[in-house]
Amino acid sequence: MPPGSRPHTLPAIPRPRAKPSWAQADPIDELAARLDDFIAAAVHPDEIAALLESDGLSDDQIRERYGVRNSFALAEELYERVGRRYPEPDGPADDPWRMDLLGCLLRGVVFALPGLGYVLGAPLLAGPRDDYGLPAGTVPLLAAALCGWTWNQGLAHRAYSWLGLGDRAAGRRSLLFGAPVGVLLGTLVAFAAGGTGDPAAIAFAAGQSCYLGAATVLLVMGRERALLAALSPMAAGAVFAMAEAVPDAVRIVLLLGSLLAVAILGLLEVAPAARTPIGRRGRATAPRLAASLPHALFGLATGVLVLHAALGDVLADDLTGTGAVAAPAAVALTLSMGPAEWLLNRFRSAGLAGLRSSSTPRAFRRRAVLAVVRCLTGYLTALLALALATSALWPGTPGASAVRLAGLLLLGVVLWTGLLLQSFGAVLGATTVCCVAALAQTAAVVTHTGSPHWIALIVHGTAAAAQGALVCALLGRATAHR
Repeated sequence: MPPGSRPHTLPAIPRPRAKPSWAQADPIDELAARLDDFIAAAVHPDEIAALLESDGLSDDQIRERYGVRNSFALAEELYERVGRRYPEPDGPADDPWRMDLLGCLLRGVVFALPGLGYVLGAPLLAGPRDDYGLPAGTVPLLAAALCGWTWNQGLAHRAYSWLGLGDRAAGRRSLLFGAPVGVLLGTLVAFAAGGTGDPAAIAFAAGQSCYLGAATVLLVMGRERALLAALSPMAAGAVFAMAEAVPDAVRIVLLLGSLLAVAILGLLEVAPAARTPIGRRGRATAPRLAASLPHALFGLATGVLVLHAALGDVLADDLTGTGAVAAPAAVALTLSMGPAEWLLNRFRSAGLAGLRSSSTPRAFRRRAVLAVVRCLTGYLTALLALALATSALWPGTPGASAVRLAGLLLLGVVLWTGLLLQSFGAVLGATTVCCVAALAQTAAVVTHTGSPHWIALIVHGTAAAAQGALVCALLGRATAHR
């Protein structure tokens, strides 16, 4: 080998070089490509954040994989990287909020008809007024009613939760065991409020509690027409009793007959659950009992507010006589629940349509605001018409003053926006506002602070403003309308 020459060697095989960081695929781009259709159709980044959270991505995983702080930051990044596209769906768009107007009106009538039972049973509770100036038997009846509304509101939410999971047998089972407990609690509360000095009122309250439990079963299971048929004889008897004298024996037969019919229908509806074996649903998928508590408290608070509206004229000494005085306010509110339910579903349907047709968050929010104004105005118009009609038709009712009507309409705002907040999933906010309002109005009445009508106007106005602010905060959030 000549000096200075290189030894003959094979060339070295080059090692594969790692790609520079700038040449690596961006994981956010990969995620954007995978979710392209959903991101392109999103109106607001919150919709994308909800999808990421539903896929189980935690904030720690997002920081490690994508280098952003949380799901909302990642959603905003994805929203910016993908252009907006709103393809038309194949076939008619799915709208789970579409509801028949006639069915909603029927529910409103079914809600109001039991009030005729008090008209039919009023002579059975004859006696001097109590220490509060209320007709005989009012306190135990009101106590049992509030207990029933509270318990059955929570029970209905529990049953609906099971039905939403597709487990109809479990929904029936919760009603089968929950309704009798509510009957027992209502009877015990009435006994504690009335004592042994008013056995007729205690018996009436026990029947009232039994009706509330059975009616809850039928309403949750969608048997409004069966409930209406069972109440028809009692309602017809009550209307006849307004014009003609009816013997007490006939009144008792009509009341017990309708009660027995409703109880049998409710029992038949849940009886299959007793023969169905309990499924092995996991604890993670079963509805939590604590989730029904805010709904129960919402039922209690709204029940107190409605009772104050019904008894406001008695406490203000605007009405004299015995029986279910000031009932027109309660009847109007109860009948208005049918239009309220339909208009609530109309608003939710409009929200879905806005998500499909709006291309920017601002445009969507504008459509949502217009929809809620239209629906709330429609509900208040229906409530005003019902209030004027019931005041004109109810014997012995004073003329509807401006203060009384304003308080009633503001209470309607509280009830409707409370239902809207529940449908948005913000039940805690609605429950808190209504509970504070109920406590404030009760404290004012107990301490004889001012006129009941003016107190109602102030309390209802404040609660309506608070819940209106909560609704406005959620209107532009696209995920609340899904």
